[in-house]
Amino acid sequence: MLRIHFTGEDLARLRMAPGPDTLWETILSFHRLRDRRGASVFGEWRQETRGRLSGETRLLSAIVPCRGYFPDFLTPPQGPHSLETGLERIRETGPERLHAELSRLPSGRPATGWAASLADGCTTQLGRLAAALTDYHQAAVSPYWAHIQTRVDADRAARGRALLDGGAGELLASLPPMLRWRAPVLEADYPVDRELHLDGRGLLLQPSFFCRRTPVALQDPKLPPVLVYPVTHTQAPYESPPGPDRGTSLGRLVGHTRSSVLHSIGNGCTTSELARRAGVSLASASQHAGVLRDAGLLVTLRHGNSVLHTLTPLGSALLCGGTPRVPRPRQSSIPERSTPATM
Repeated sequence: MLRIHFTGEDLARLRMAPGPDTLWETILSFHRLRDRRGASVFGEWRQETRGRLSGETRLLSAIVPCRGYFPDFLTPPQGPHSLETGLERIRETGPERLHAELSRLPSGRPATGWAASLADGCTTQLGRLAAALTDYHQAAVSPYWAHIQTRVDADRAARGRALLDGGAGELLASLPPMLRWRAPVLEADYPVDRELHLDGRGLLLQPSFFCRRTPVALQDPKLPPVLVYPVTHTQAPYESPPGPDRGTSLGRLVGHTRSSVLHSIGNGCTTSELARRAGVSLASASQHAGVLRDAGLLVTLRHGNSVLHTLTPLGSALLCGGTPRVPRPRQSSIPERSTPATM
């Protein structure tokens, strides 16, 4: 069991990640690739992914075991970022840290080859590692990113509503069943017994599509605390979400781009999130949101340094083919910050 000890200051600094993390999803998906369990959800994904891979599995297996501990430097602290930014931080890992973290592997250290050289502090091998991670990500994660984003956004919406209804304690109590809030301690099913004292640093909650059964925390207690936990899903990841008939009809009415924008608002989002989901520029997302707002299909509220778009009853009814419904809660009650969140 993992026991995470909170103070009042830690509760005040509790925060949600702004979306799925590219490197956490990449590394955790590598666990799922070699795990035979969960065939109904991951079986087809495994088959599709293996068909795209070449030598990446052999290279990454040397430093990422099938289960349990893997080096912290593979998932560096970060805010919203591209894969390239995360890989650049991996390339900046120092030799002392490489040696220390790779020595914690179950075997004591990688046996031979490039990984053994990496464990000896040879930072020139980090370029090869970054290339392998890039190729693996392109095969296993990138084609399914829209589906991953959707599931994580839905989880964030649920946590945001809990926070609005009851504060930080209610948010922690709303987490999946393998996590149990017994104030001031968050208990988690975990492979080993461990105590983590936050000591006023707060905690970043990172929902993950490829995390399964138990949450994941960084091994080094001196690093900014993060808890990666599984989002609830039973559906296999797919590359291209199927479009319902009413979406086609809506596209004919308002145009396919604005139809996509309206669908992308989902549980509520900021303009930057809307641009990412709809696959348009920030300026285009703002323009389309303005048109839809003038038509009475969405409402925009300013919250700190960001704006939050939510559907009106008319916008919801239009998406549902004419059946009115109560507007869904906002994407998250924790607004985007002017500076990136940290882990």
